[in-house]
Amino acid sequence: MSNPLYVAIDTPYLDDALDLIKKVKAHIGGVKLGLEFFCANGHSGVHEVQKLGMPIFLDLKLHDIPNTVAKAMQAINSLEPAIVTIHASGGRAMMEDAKAAAGLHTKVVGVTVLTSLDDHDLNRVGVSDDPSLQVARLAALAQDAGLDGIVCSGHEVKAVKKSWKDGFFVVPGLRPAGGNSADQKRTVTPRQARDDGASVLVVGRPISKAEDPDVAARAIVGTL
Repeated sequence: MSNPLYVAIDTPYLDDALDLIKKVKAHIGGVKLGLEFFCANGHSGVHEVQKLGMPIFLDLKLHDIPNTVAKAMQAINSLEPAIVTIHASGGRAMMEDAKAAAGLHTKVVGVTVLTSLDDHDLNRVGVSDDPSLQVARLAALAQDAGLDGIVCSGHEVKAVKKSWKDGFFVVPGLRPAGGNSADQKRTVTPRQARDDGASVLVVGRPISKAEDPDVAARAIVGTL
């Protein structure tokens, strides 16, 4: 992938999304459309974004019984997304069925531990291990289930890459050096994540909320 930078479009407003993409498209490799955008705009909104000629990453984080997730995957196949997320914690059967139902050219990646969670958060939901161990466990399960890769923070991608050499690794929650982490608790810089093995770098607010998104995107690419 020549440009691994995907801008996160986390807005319900189609016009705002299209405006942002037009501003930064010369400096990004793709567009991540999250739940907020998809719930507000559905298939028609994705089609409008596709007209701008960028690869689409549908960050839907599907998580349900295997049959339901497979049917949901089939329902979005017509959109031909480059990447779709499911929750690795849904289990092996769910991941297997999701991958089997996905389009031929769609990479299915399993979300491991959200970058907004830390040790304390995991403990409160019954996970006694720290994020690195939980990510390693779910990555191994995703690999066994036949997924293309996982979503993890930049803190874990280097270790996972060692055991899954041909995996496809999506790293969100990235912040440029000196940037504000906001609600993200496990952040690294885009350059560090790339050096450690990230296939796709997802950056949202440091670009979308910048005074000049084009300049912000270009500056990030310049560090890679």
